[in-house]
Amino acid sequence: MPELIMNGPAGRIEARYHHDPKSDSPIALILHPHPQFGGTMNNQVVYSLYYTFAERGFSVLRFNFRGVGRSQGFWDGGPGELADAASALDWLQIVKPDAKYCWIAGVSFGTWIAMQLLMRRPEIDGFICVAPPSNLYDFSFLAPCPSSGLMVNGDKDRVVPTASVAELSTKLKTQRGIKIDHEVVPGANHFFENKTDELQTVVGSYLDRRLAQAEEEYETKKAREREREAERQREREREKNEPPGAPAASDGNDD
Repeated sequence: MPELIMNGPAGRIEARYHHDPKSDSPIALILHPHPQFGGTMNNQVVYSLYYTFAERGFSVLRFNFRGVGRSQGFWDGGPGELADAASALDWLQIVKPDAKYCWIAGVSFGTWIAMQLLMRRPEIDGFICVAPPSNLYDFSFLAPCPSSGLMVNGDKDRVVPTASVAELSTKLKTQRGIKIDHEVVPGANHFFENKTDELQTVVGSYLDRRLAQAEEEYETKKAREREREAERQREREREKNEPPGAPAASDGNDD
């Protein structure tokens, strides 16, 4: 978990990065809660998500938004934080250009930024939203939501009621070809105090299911590509072995 300083739109960005040695390991970016209410990349839920992805072979990046920790700049109310997230994803994709999949995850305020980034980056394959503040921020820009994902909240959350998250996830389910799962962790509050293990189980199970499906689709795609390449190779061999000046095959309509 090496410390990392990246260049960002407002100056340096402080981050932590877990590198998986496989050249095609998937990548994940984790966004922390609201900076003005104590949110940092060392938040316990962010930390839990970070290791949930790392345990599944992802190269994972978490970072501090501008003005938090050693990251330069000042709170910008959303647009600047979105620019920070975009820069962090750029860095991650440069480090892992051959990544199989790209995921994004956020906690509370971080989910709002994550979903905006999702709308701007078609290469993102899936998302995890923990305690999305659906009653505090406008998520109507998700029309349609371009990727399937998971929304998780606690049934003791007094900041974001379960009904609000359920309504948001239900609306998004109506988008064609997209499936939004919604899970509720019993006994968990907005900060998942003493419930991070339960959260990790829910997120881990969802990731395992999605990754198994994606791996199957990935192998099917690779098999098709290999078959197409084999066919191209056979065609090249036929052309190579064809005698020079050989007449073209007649279509039976010669005068």
